[in-house]
Amino acid sequence: MDHEFDFGEADRRPIVYVRPVAVADLPAALQAQTGGLEQLYAVHSADGQRLALVADRKLAFVLARQNDFQPVNAH
Repeated sequence: MDHEFDFGEADRRPIVYVRPVAVADLPAALQAQTGGLEQLYAVHSADGQRLALVADRKLAFVLARQNDFQPVNAH
């Protein structure tokens, strides 16, 4: 049997990648704004452009979904 599966509207959203970023790897100007955190989470477009930096992974996923992106983990 040949079945076509409809993944729904969510799968038509552009993918963004969420990955941890060490604060020590960021420019000094950004490090000064982190409030002492050692790690942030970056949201990147499929072409690698950093779209956002946030304090935790859950927030990164929420932010992506609120902006009509489909977030996935990247290491």
